[in-house]
Amino acid sequence: MSGTSLDGLDIAYCDISDTHFELLAAETYPYDSQWTQWLSTLEHASAYEYALVNVELGHYFGKLVNRFRKEHPGKVDAIASHGHTIFHQPNLGLTTQIGDGDAIAAETGLPVVFNFRNLDVALGGQGAPLVPIGDRLLFGQYDACLNLGGIANISYEVSDATASARNKGKKLPETPFREAYDICPCNMALNHLARMAGKNYDADGLLARKGNIRKEILNQMDALDYYRQPLPKTLGKEWFVANFLPLLYAEGVEVNDLLCTTVEHIARQVSNAIKGHGLTTMLVTGGGAKNKFLIARLQAQIPGCKITVPSDSIIDYKESIIFALLGYLRLNRRPNCLSSVTDARFDNCGGNIAGLPIKSK
Repeated sequence: MSGTSLDGLDIAYCDISDTHFELLAAETYPYDSQWTQWLSTLEHASAYEYALVNVELGHYFGKLVNRFRKEHPGKVDAIASHGHTIFHQPNLGLTTQIGDGDAIAAETGLPVVFNFRNLDVALGGQGAPLVPIGDRLLFGQYDACLNLGGIANISYEVSDATASARNKGKKLPETPFREAYDICPCNMALNHLARMAGKNYDADGLLARKGNIRKEILNQMDALDYYRQPLPKTLGKEWFVANFLPLLYAEGVEVNDLLCTTVEHIARQVSNAIKGHGLTTMLVTGGGAKNKFLIARLQAQIPGCKITVPSDSIIDYKESIIFALLGYLRLNRRPNCLSSVTDARFDNCGGNIAGLPIKSK
């Protein structure tokens, strides 16, 4: 798993079944400055550069898998790779995750499931979020699952399908069904600000805690059109750069104040997301779950909902675990993407398969 926060490549070694997982080992391999530069600017590169980095990233992923396997030996049936998102504009029928699956297969000698999002977008869906089916199958004991990654997103069960039907004439999903969407930028914004202060991230939210909320900027953030759009909806880097990033360059405003204001914005938008759904328990994962100031502001905004922050291994690798599940479902030809979440024409089984016939190695 490689996310928009550009922390690095997460690799999780999982024993997966329909409703059970065991995390056997996990590592994060940080990107060096060259990879960070390439991945953060590739959307502006030439077609040739894009194609080349796609292949080279696949070989790089494969080499990291081989390194991981030497450090954590054991039986492996297949690899499920999310890839790294460069473009995500489902309104144009476009989503791209680089890290060529054939290159990964060539390096590792293992089958690789990749390009999980494309089929759903082709079916008229958002292609995201994909994690909610894992939230349902593996973490269904919680009313909601909140991921505080580069982008904050949430999923929860909706009991009234009729009220949540989005398109006239569309067959209503069974009740209860899963609803999910991207809420707002999270670590994309917080890490960007932290780098302005000379740090990779704001550990425990200490910098934000020292700042003050700037109401004029907070109001501008809350007024962005995205928050008034109906579901389904997803965010991409393009939207962040065009709409949110300019607000982080307010003239004469201290970085700590911008961090504090952004934390408050995230807490507000999460609160808005769960209001009216009767949610009383919520699992919070992703890098932002380690931001103690952000978690405190979230709990203050939603006092009626118990927030659970799990072990570091689940915080760090929940998405990787769920992509292992998505790969497992794809290999077994079973739905791994929910139309109630993405608004595709129907549930689907997404992912291309590269490499050798399925066998243990």
